[in-house]
Amino acid sequence: MALAVGLGMIGPGIGIGLVVAKAIEAMGRNPSASGQIQTTMFIGIAFTEALAIFALVIGFIIKFA
Repeated sequence: MALAVGLGMIGPGIGIGLVVAKAIEAMGRNPSASGQIQTTMFIGIAFTEALAIFALVIGFIIKFA
């Protein structure tokens, strides 16, 4: 289970890092749009984090099924 969950967390971890990096880059280029960028960033983080939660659920299904 630990291997499945660990491998399932790699993608979302990298994805969240890329989302935040690009959002900070965009805010640096256009500070006046930072509110809109932050909102979009948090939505992107939430969807990416959902993949990590799905990996955890699948790990539990593998372990207890």
